[in-house]
Amino acid sequence: MLQPPGRQDQIVGQSVARARAVALALESILMTHYPDADTLDTFRPGETDLDTVAAVNLAVAAELAASGVRVFVQRADRASFRRWMAGRADTQENRWAWRDRSLLRGAAALKALGVDPTLARPPETLGNAPGPLADRLVAAFTEEDEKGSEFDELAHALLATGRHDVLDLAVRKARDRIGEEAADDLTWELLLVAEGGEIGPSGWAGLAALPVALPPHDVPDATELRESLLAADVLDPTTDTSFLPGWRSPDALATLDPVAVRRVLIDMVAGIEPRDMPPADTDELAAKGFGVLLGLQVDWSVPLWDDVTANGPPREPQEGEKTPEDAARAATFDRWRAAIFNAVGCVPLALVPLSEIEDEIADFLAEAGQQVGGIEEIREFVAGARHEAPDGDVVCRPEVIGSGLELSLYTLGGRFVGSMNLPAERMPAKAEEMLRLIESIVPVVKNAPGR
Repeated sequence: MLQPPGRQDQIVGQSVARARAVALALESILMTHYPDADTLDTFRPGETDLDTVAAVNLAVAAELAASGVRVFVQRADRASFRRWMAGRADTQENRWAWRDRSLLRGAAALKALGVDPTLARPPETLGNAPGPLADRLVAAFTEEDEKGSEFDELAHALLATGRHDVLDLAVRKARDRIGEEAADDLTWELLLVAEGGEIGPSGWAGLAALPVALPPHDVPDATELRESLLAADVLDPTTDTSFLPGWRSPDALATLDPVAVRRVLIDMVAGIEPRDMPPADTDELAAKGFGVLLGLQVDWSVPLWDDVTANGPPREPQEGEKTPEDAARAATFDRWRAAIFNAVGCVPLALVPLSEIEDEIADFLAEAGQQVGGIEEIREFVAGARHEAPDGDVVCRPEVIGSGLELSLYTLGGRFVGSMNLPAERMPAKAEEMLRLIESIVPVVKNAPGR
């Protein structure tokens, strides 16, 4: 239905005012381009005024682009949308969650909406001389208030063009001017920038890794493990995650410099084996105890203008904040980990950015040390009880208390020998899953003998 005279101008004006009000809270926005009225009606049932929607898209995109917001455009496709909605509840949230798997960005996005393409943010222009660029990078790094924008933008531009000379020189300059620790911090910040970038079909892609504690023999098949993970429904639905076939070495990943990390990202987005990170020898990984599944995460969470119009800009979560959906996925992941350990004897850690592999392994080893100590406590407790029992025959009555475990030992004649409590952090598995391990140390009974 066409709008009455003047009504379209009013709708466009309101949309522009809304865009102006939220521009500072947005880094990027996704607009949907509808090729015809039937497609518009499919996506927005009952709405067929294609001219007004196109006018709103043009005006809003122009306003946001002029304010420095990155504009992305998805082309609505009825067939793809119907496949997406099949099996899903027909809710506004599910409708808004559909994404065209090849977004337009920059000048191409603006042009598709009829906006002046010169409003798109131009790419960083770099000179050839490494010295001035290195000076700019060090200055941006040392100016804390500006590092979040100027430093990141310049670092991304240098990494995208493979300017190893500038990055190395910047680290040397930082070491000479502000010290060894600052130079190490600069290198670390460059690695963080390198592992994610504005590339790929969604406009943003990043490297991820699943470190895995391997058994000393019979290293499990990496492909079967990754397929099991992808089928377990534990990953964020706003992100497409894929993994390379084969194991990678955490030691080899730790040696990559920022330019090499960015090359790995570029290769994986292109769907080719990364030249800087070939598959590792499984015998060597087993000897060292850890392997890594190297993954690519394509982020589709760029906010949709329709959603922003209805609900405002997306709220940044507080540090450590988890939604009920996050908690449910975490619980499912824990169950998957336990199933994998029982099936093939390896222990998947957590899916983390590339830069967090070393810390994740260190945390696991520290926790595993506590857990091994808990097992040894059980063995020593049982051995002591057997020494005290006249005939040496004792049984255990375990009881789950909260997240911990209480073990009570009795002689076969029913005499109480002693008890011990194990908190969750000193056990290698949840309290409910400890029975099989305890049964391998001492016979387990449901009730105390003679009762």
